[in-house]
Amino acid sequence: MERKVRVRFAPSPTGALHIGGVRTALYNYLFAKQHGGEFIFRIEDTDSQRFVPGAEEYILETFQWLGIPFNEGVSFGGNYGPYRQSERKDIYKNYVKQLLDNGKAYIAFDTPEQLDAKRAEIPNFQYDASTRLQMTNSLTLSKEEVENRIAAGEQYVVRIKIEPNEEITVHDLIRGDVNVNSSILDDKVLYKSADELPTYHLANIVDDNLMKISHVIRGEEWLPSAPLHVLLYRAFGWEDTMPQFAHLSLLLKPDGNGKLSKRDGDRLGFPVFPLEWRDPKTGDISSGYRESGYLPEAVINFLALLGWNPGNNQEVMSLDELVELFNIEKCSKSGAKFDYEKGKYFNHLYLQKKSDAELAKIVQAKLDELNIIANSEKVEMAVAAMKERATFTNDLWDLCAFFFVAPTTFNEKDVQKRWKTDTSTLLSDLLSKLETMDSFDDAEKTEEEVKTWCETKGYGLGSVMNPFRLTLVGEMKGPQMFLITKILGKDEVVKRLKYALITING
Repeated sequence: MERKVRVRFAPSPTGALHIGGVRTALYNYLFAKQHGGEFIFRIEDTDSQRFVPGAEEYILETFQWLGIPFNEGVSFGGNYGPYRQSERKDIYKNYVKQLLDNGKAYIAFDTPEQLDAKRAEIPNFQYDASTRLQMTNSLTLSKEEVENRIAAGEQYVVRIKIEPNEEITVHDLIRGDVNVNSSILDDKVLYKSADELPTYHLANIVDDNLMKISHVIRGEEWLPSAPLHVLLYRAFGWEDTMPQFAHLSLLLKPDGNGKLSKRDGDRLGFPVFPLEWRDPKTGDISSGYRESGYLPEAVINFLALLGWNPGNNQEVMSLDELVELFNIEKCSKSGAKFDYEKGKYFNHLYLQKKSDAELAKIVQAKLDELNIIANSEKVEMAVAAMKERATFTNDLWDLCAFFFVAPTTFNEKDVQKRWKTDTSTLLSDLLSKLETMDSFDDAEKTEEEVKTWCETKGYGLGSVMNPFRLTLVGEMKGPQMFLITKILGKDEVVKRLKYALITING
């Protein structure tokens, strides 16, 4: 019978979640959803020295913001818990004992000093079949001495016993068969008595098996660990339940070579974390996609196409469309350049798809913060007029602010260019005209009347309209002129024009 698809995302709570980790989680989710499977959230916190307070909560908040749900796991519950590795100590100890009893692992007492001495003695030293009999372990010590050392509280590790010259084949859904000879592998540490916790290698194998994980989709950086994990499945006799592997290519620097890092984001001005992160040790703050004004749908669409494409020309895809089109076997084997400009492009597209009412809430929140009272219809009109110019949600207030906050100063370069010797006379005359007009609610009617007035007076349209814009906005920006007057309303237009005539004229 075909196994039910069960995949897991298993980050370590060691700090902010890198955007590459978000992509890994997204691909796991798409794969699970496409196959009617389950998506599990597991926390790998066996490295107690690297634990960072708040990191776990940060990771959970990330996926809540992105709208990527888990079926079970930490904070979600399920039938295979606990899902936090630090809470599974007793489970791991049983499997460590099983490996020791079956001769698949051994206890090693080598101190850091002894290991350093051996590394100095043997170039490219590796703790393996060729060197382990020179070391201090249960293969070279008597059973009685091993027991006495443990009883005396001496710290030790448990290492896997890898037999040399065995061919190991890792079948990868993206890369095909990867063949490795066991002689190049060292006897990795599986368990440390110091904190009574397993290492990543043992904990992952045990958890994946007990949680019935069918597919392990993870980053390329874990590919070197795959042969060891295959050996561990063999050592436990779990070959029939071994998951299928898929190792995703790296996210690469936008420029140059190498893996994408936080420094690249700092250098080029884009986030590499999904949410803003404050380092609890240093207090340093790193920018996040959410706080930078990105929409979660845009981030998901952007990330999905970094290392995979649907095989057609479609770029904009909803989460449901991604689920339908995604194919793990079509993921690229080579690294994907992190084109952050493409991320901006997607965000702009998704921003334009939002309704004016939805985006108006963002501007309204800023108005509330500033204690500015504005009619909701006016807020929506302002957003509709300006949203095409916005890339991020954070842009909306900067673009729309002039509709709600009258300028008190005027761009000096624009004044020099647009404010001629006769401008005051022209705009004073325009002011008199505007005061006699009805409301400006009909932008086309207002435009027609003002243009007719200019023609009758013999005024050049540019010599009136350009400085008129300057008086209302404070600089030469904004949408069509009579859309501005419509949104501002007659009273506000007259008020701003009077203020500018006094201020600019000195």
